[in-house]
Order: sequence, then C-alpha cells, then structure tokens
Amino acid sequence: MDGLARFLGSNPPFCSLADPDLEKVTAAARVVDHPAGALIVDAFASAGDDLFVVMAGQVELWTTDGGADEPADEIVGQGCVFGHTTALTGAPIGPRAVALGPVRLVEIPRAAVAAAFSSPEGVRFLAQDLAEDRVRAAAPARFRTVDDLVVSAPVLGHAGMTVADAARVMTERSSRYLAVPRGNGEFGLVTDGVLREHVLAAGRSADTPVQDVMIPRAATARTGTPTADVLHRFAEDRLDQLLVVDVSGALRGAVDPADFLTSPSGAGMMLRENVRRAESIDQVVALGRQLPVLLGDLVRQRREASETTAVYSTVVDAVQRRVLSLVLAGRAALDEAEVTWMLLGSNARREPTLGSDIDSAVVFAESVDSPARATAYRAAFAEVADVLRRAGLRVDSHGATPSSPTFSRTRSQWRAAAHLWLDSPLDNQGMLMASLLLDGRPIQGDPAQPVVNEVFADVRDHPGTMKLLVRESLSHRAQVRSVRDVLVGRGGTFDLKGHALRPIVEIARWAALSVRSSELSTRARLAAASGSMLLPAEQAKTLIEVFEVLQRVRLRQQLAQFERGEPVTDVVWMRRLAPLDRSLVAQSVREIATVQKRLFNIVQYTSPSEWGAR
Repeated sequence: MDGLARFLGSNPPFCSLADPDLEKVTAAARVVDHPAGALIVDAFASAGDDLFVVMAGQVELWTTDGGADEPADEIVGQGCVFGHTTALTGAPIGPRAVALGPVRLVEIPRAAVAAAFSSPEGVRFLAQDLAEDRVRAAAPARFRTVDDLVVSAPVLGHAGMTVADAARVMTERSSRYLAVPRGNGEFGLVTDGVLREHVLAAGRSADTPVQDVMIPRAATARTGTPTADVLHRFAEDRLDQLLVVDVSGALRGAVDPADFLTSPSGAGMMLRENVRRAESIDQVVALGRQLPVLLGDLVRQRREASETTAVYSTVVDAVQRRVLSLVLAGRAALDEAEVTWMLLGSNARREPTLGSDIDSAVVFAESVDSPARATAYRAAFAEVADVLRRAGLRVDSHGATPSSPTFSRTRSQWRAAAHLWLDSPLDNQGMLMASLLLDGRPIQGDPAQPVVNEVFADVRDHPGTMKLLVRESLSHRAQVRSVRDVLVGRGGTFDLKGHALRPIVEIARWAALSVRSSELSTRARLAAASGSMLLPAEQAKTLIEVFEVLQRVRLRQQLAQFERGEPVTDVVWMRRLAPLDRSLVAQSVREIATVQKRLFNIVQYTSPSEWGAR
C-alpha cells in the first residue's frame, strides 16, 4: 500500500493531494492486471465509474467513437490517467481502452477522486487534457499539404523594376521574398539573402534592374504536395524559399523553413537545424539520441506512416551528413569534396523506423586513385559508423557500409562492377547488390544520379537478367499460412518486414523500373507503375493501402519495444498486438500474396519488354 501511495503521489493530479486525501484514494484503489488485447473499458457504450492509471505497460486509447477498424488515437504508458472524463461527468463520452501488451493498472472509483480533481493540480490537469483533446481533434486535418503552410497572398514584381522597387514592395508586404514572372510557369526570385549577397555585399546600386540579381529560376512546388516532401526539398536543396503554384502554373504563395515551426513537422525541422549547426561530435550524438522521442511524437499525431518516416528520415540524413563532415574535418589529409555519401535500403527510400539499419555506400572522386588513400578514407568511415551507433542509430552489421571496399569505390570502379553484376547476376552477389543499389540516394557530395543507378536503369535492356532479378524478388513470399498458424495458436511471432513489407518493397521496385520511373519511395513507385502490365491500378491501390497499414503497425510496435526497454526488431509477438492489428496484418498478407501469385505467372510467360505496357 505504501508503494501504491508513492506511485500515485508522484503523478498528476494526485501529486498535490495532502497526505490524508492521498491515503483515502490509495485505500479505495485496486491494482488489476490485464492481458494483451484485453478490452479494459468502452466508455462509449456506457459511462464508466472508475478512472485508470497505468502502472506498467501500454494502453491504446480511442478518444472518438469511430469504426472498429480505425487506428487508436493515442498510446499511453506509465503514469498516464484515462477514463476520468466519463467517470467525473457520468456521460458515455469515451474512451475505449485496449491493452497493447500485458498491462498493470490502478483502478480508482469515481467517489474517491473528487478531492484530486478539485485541487489546483487537478484543475491544471483537466485544462491541459482539454487543450490536448482539441489539438488531437484538429491535427489530422491540418498541415497535410503545402497548401496548409501558405498563409499570405503571393508577392509579385516584374522584370522592369529596380532593386529599390523590389525592396520597397517586400517591406510594405512584410515579405521575405518577391517573385518575378518569367512566363511558362517559371519565376525569378528575390529574397533577403539575394539582396544582402548580390546587392549590398557586391556594392551594386539601388537602381540595378532586379532581373540582374534575382535567382533566375525559383524552386516551386505544386499545390497538394505533402508537407513531408516539401520539408525534404528544404533539407536537401538548402532553399530559403519555395514558391507554391497551382496546376495552371499560377503563383499561390510561398513557404520558408520558419513556416514549419507551426506545423507538426516543426519539431523535426528544428532538430534537423540543430544537428546541422552542431559544432562537435558529442553535440550530434546528444541530438541523435532525441530521434526516438521525435518519432514517437510523430506517430502519436496520427500522421500517415509514409509522412512520419519521411520527416524522421530528414533528421537521420542530417545526423549522418554532420557526422561525416566532422570526422573528415578532423583528418587533414582527407577532403570531403572527394566523397559522395549514398544511402541504400529503407533510409534511401525515406522509410526508416527505429529498427532500420543504415545501409550506405560511397562514390569516390577519381582523384582517390591509390589504395593507401582509399584505406585512409575507409578508416574514417569506420569512425563515422561508431559515432552513429553512439547516437542510437543502427549501422548495418552485414557489411553494407563504406568502411568495406565493396561499398566504397571510385565512379569508374562502380560502373565496371555494375556492368559485371548485370552481365552475371548470379556471381559476386550480383542480385543482392542490384537490389541495394537501385535504392541509392546521395545525401552528401555530388547530387547527380549515382553512377550505379545510371547503369542499372538500363537493366531492361538485359531481359534475361531482369527476369531473373524479378523472379528472385518474388521468392520472398508473404507468409499467409504462418500468420494463420499464429492466429490459431500454432505459432508465437511474426516478422513484419520479412513476411509482409519486404515483398511489397520488391514488387514496387521492379514494377517502377519496368515503366522507367526514377521514384524511390515504395508508395511513389507503386503509384508510378499503376496501370501497367505488372501492376494493374486496383492492385497498386491495394498495395499502397496495405503498405501504410503495415508500416503503421510496425512503427507502433517498435516504439512499444523501445519504451519497454526491449530490443527493437521487426519480429512481433502476435499476442501483444491489439485484436484489430492482428486482423489487419492477416488481411494485408493475404492481399500481398494474391498480387505475388499473379506477378509470378506474368513473369513466367511474358517478356520484360512487355511489362511496362499500359
């Protein structure tokens, strides 16, 4: 009983109670254990008489009475209180609570908690809870696309105006930019930075024509573009402004990095900026340790899984770039300009989770022409990997890292190796390397398309090789039977990645390649190949939906593993999944298996030259 009193007294709203009142609450409380998947309370069906405090484990909460197939609105852990709203009001207004895993709860009758909620701490607790409910209710509808970030009408100028005219208009409109129409949907751009660098610092006159100093072709985004994609544009292209245009090419406004501070992606933007400005490796390590918190916040905002991982990957990219720069800066004989750092796998596709390994490769400049110099760089890359591990990231343990000669070569060496893999995919791990490198994305150094991608883009011109690669990818079957075994008690675990997500990623990669798409993300690849022989539109739509469902389950499960202090893996105990998630996983795997079966027949009896036909 003393331990229960200490536990309650350390959490709001009970922490402000006087000892006699706390003793009354403790005496009325009972500690109850619930198994994974158990329905704890459904306060939409009837008003509850108890409130609940989580002692151990996690609970999924539905705060709106939606359909049974809707994902939980939030996941709460130790110290969190729920059920108080319906208990205090006596009205059936939710929530519905289900044990995410084995859960221990303190259940307290309504009559015993009046003192707690009438205290100053209790009033603050209720006020904060109400504010958070309002935020949760608004979050799903806001900041989904770039349109939501545009807050003012466009600021336009013309080619005949002077620098002084442009500065005056920007001042009058309190704008950090001015756009100059050039025709054909293109715009010149004047920003505060342009005026500082090209006018003041260059000693130009205020009468200088604005077209002499403006950025000749401004970066633009189409209305409807997801905010996560816009965030990547800022991160990777180092933009000050991004103009927003509609389908007709008309300017609708502009966004800059500061606009993200008001969006749910703002925390990711701020963390990325702090990483970029870090002056020491220890600072980057400390910031990298915040990544699980960022990911947890994004998941609890009920954002789409693809958007969540895209924002998360922006910060992971920034950590890697900064670590590489700091490590190479500490080695005077090495030059960062000779290195193009390329991400592979899920990080390249902007789909990483807490359990994702960082696979990477390096393209050396041709000036790295001696074994000794390459060895010196690889030693630095090994240090980069060590720092990333200190920052809480997982570096591939199977050798897909630039500290290995296999994954760090000059441009010409990569080209020669890629041609060998195309000609003889069964030799020297050719099929594995093809799959890895087709997902390559450079995050530092030469932004041009990596040479390996250039070579593999022509894999359609090697029909035998392409057919072999696709057939190999289809060998990673969605294991419907394994899931059924689990559901009826004949198994205990399920590999979300190996038996469900990986088959979708493989299908998306080769279907996109068949239509010569350069997209990287799985969703974008499926969309690009939709309607082709390999991937009919309805099946593409299904796989996009299934991928979202599985990634959402994967994100939640890995966060739960992390918060329980367990190893973060893609293998889940099915009994720990909520009943809804178990059903979604089983149905998803059946859908994937159906697509795979059709694809296998298509690949058997048609030529790769036909696969891209629509």
